[in-house]
Amino acid sequence: MRSFLFGLKPTISTYTVTSVLRFLTIPRGIRVHSTMSTQSFQLRLNPLTGESEWVVINEEEKDKEKERNASKSLLANTSYLDMLNDSYRNRAYRRAIEAAVTHPCHVIDIGSGTGLLSMMAARAMARIGGEKEGQVSACESYLPMVKLMRRVLRANGMEKKVKLFPRRSDELRVGHELDSRAHLMVSEILDSELLGEGLIPTLQHAHDELLEPNSQMIPYRATIYGQLVESTFLGKLCDLHSQDLSASDGIRLSPVTSQNLISIKPKQYAMHCDALSSEIKLLSEPFKIFEFDFSRRPESNGEKEITVQATNEGIVHAVISWWVLQLDEAASIFYSTAPGWISSQYITNSLSGKRDWCDHWKQCVWFVQDTGLLALRGQDISLRASHNDISISYDITPEANKNNTSTSERYEERIIITLSPERIGLYGDSNWRRTFITAIKNALDRRSSPLCMVADDSVFLTVLLSSLSESSNVIACFPGLRENGADFIKSISASNDFSTDRVRILGTKASSFTDFERKIDILVGEPFYYGNEGMFPWQNLRFWRERSLLDPALAEDALVVPCKGILKICAMSLPDLWRSRNSLRDVEGFDHSSVNETLGACGDLPEMQQGPCLPLYLWQCGQVEDLSRVYQLMDFNFSDTIHSCLGKLKMEFSKPGLCHGFAIWIDWVLDEKSSNIVSTGPDSRYWKQGVQLLSVPQPIDSIMASSAEVEASFDHLTGELSIKSSFSQR
Repeated sequence: MRSFLFGLKPTISTYTVTSVLRFLTIPRGIRVHSTMSTQSFQLRLNPLTGESEWVVINEEEKDKEKERNASKSLLANTSYLDMLNDSYRNRAYRRAIEAAVTHPCHVIDIGSGTGLLSMMAARAMARIGGEKEGQVSACESYLPMVKLMRRVLRANGMEKKVKLFPRRSDELRVGHELDSRAHLMVSEILDSELLGEGLIPTLQHAHDELLEPNSQMIPYRATIYGQLVESTFLGKLCDLHSQDLSASDGIRLSPVTSQNLISIKPKQYAMHCDALSSEIKLLSEPFKIFEFDFSRRPESNGEKEITVQATNEGIVHAVISWWVLQLDEAASIFYSTAPGWISSQYITNSLSGKRDWCDHWKQCVWFVQDTGLLALRGQDISLRASHNDISISYDITPEANKNNTSTSERYEERIIITLSPERIGLYGDSNWRRTFITAIKNALDRRSSPLCMVADDSVFLTVLLSSLSESSNVIACFPGLRENGADFIKSISASNDFSTDRVRILGTKASSFTDFERKIDILVGEPFYYGNEGMFPWQNLRFWRERSLLDPALAEDALVVPCKGILKICAMSLPDLWRSRNSLRDVEGFDHSSVNETLGACGDLPEMQQGPCLPLYLWQCGQVEDLSRVYQLMDFNFSDTIHSCLGKLKMEFSKPGLCHGFAIWIDWVLDEKSSNIVSTGPDSRYWKQGVQLLSVPQPIDSIMASSAEVEASFDHLTGELSIKSSFSQR
């Protein structure tokens, strides 16, 4: 078996390469400062080619239309809008800032975003008459947000009251950019895990270089809590081995002799756990894990041993965690990301009730490896929690075994391929496996000693083709897995009864294949491209492009699996998602209407402007209800060369309600008889769907008198899908 690794690099100048190396650690992009202006370089992936290109963002763009379009393409699918629609969070910060600014002082806002917290501080300063003596400094390193913040400051008459620095806080120096150290720091550099956006190193530098001794901090403190849970679904997302062994098909991705060579990465995964509340069994009371006092310089590393008593008998499949912010020193203002089943005084008493559904901060799930941990009622369980600068990890054992070597460390040492939890769950799903096995068997039966190619990163299909036919030869492209894919196939070949002499690993895109000595008889793909899991379903039409570029290498009667993709659509009521993406006007007294177009808002949009399209797990989107049957909007026939496509239909509604948009996905048709189909729709939790929100929600009062005309166009050069709709009442 041959395995080789080579990459496709974009053409960039030596100056840019130097800049890349120098600023490699800058989040979300690479910035270059000059005496004239600031430039930012950001990588953008073309989903159909798999290639990345550098996008240059100029601080001062003369072409305003170009500037708006560039900023929108970078920011429309981010969580900034969702965060600004979180009124619970906005009120908490406003109250804390107003309580802290009681005299003229220097306030620094780190990671300022649109500048909301900076403007709150400037307004609070003005109310006490401290505008002349006090000052507000804001730093934001992401250039598209810098440009947006300037727009918001101007709209609110704050451009002279807030001094904005387009750089990271650790690039600021007192006596150079800053006139003095700050007395109050406000920040929101928090993710669902708390630490993932660099909270600890940011606080360390701020305490060392930017803040006065005994300075005030907002937030003041953060506490992480956890709870042990049993969940069959969560268990399947990390335990491929058990699902593998119980499968009757004989395909072993996680055999006994090579267990856990393919698995999830041991880390926390952000998830809306409320969506699982009806199927989760709580096995402990909530327990405190870590507490971070922002008023003190934090340590980079920490470890804590926690004894948790099981309150129910069951299998511990996961640790679900969340955090509670104490925003003020007086402990009167709190914000919590706790799941809905937690009855917390911080949620019910700190502000006006419980927070609404929002997507920017979720709970986190730490999966207990293998089959989980058996817990008996009243049993003590040892949980070892540790953190570094940016993440938190756990090791969980019965109390009696707590001195053993960390299971997570032993586990991680064995892994060759790390996949997303959803991909692990899919590979263990018996129905999905059965569908592909049937289709591949049928294809192999139609060819004698075929040359087969796996065009994507599917190790499952590589093993399947190699083990089902002793006479087949298999070429696996593995454009994303590369050497790791080759090592994995070699490690499990014996357990699946095939020789690696019949398997060739390219380690590159299928379209780079140039060995035409023998034609390819069977071309297959799931399709799955490693690293692209968060994209829209139709962006896996990269498989169609690869098939088209492989035309010279395909036999005239070559079989292609899947042979077709069908774009499906369904009208949806999505009140929670809609509210979180709604257009902004007044946010705690500040006009934010200027950010709506750039951040991809819906509602109150200019005429003819479409709402945003977002890749989301529909089952995690709060309240969701379908208002129509599923329609077929467009076909992609892979026997044809890839081309742009159009689709149009008239949609009838099946129930009354308020239509907020459409769910869109692809069904992969594996054979010409359409007897084996893999759907990526909302009935399965393993895939994201595209959610096209309407510019204005449409009331469906009577199903007999309402319909919608839907048009779609697919651009085969960019991989973009556009949806237009119009509603009518009969």
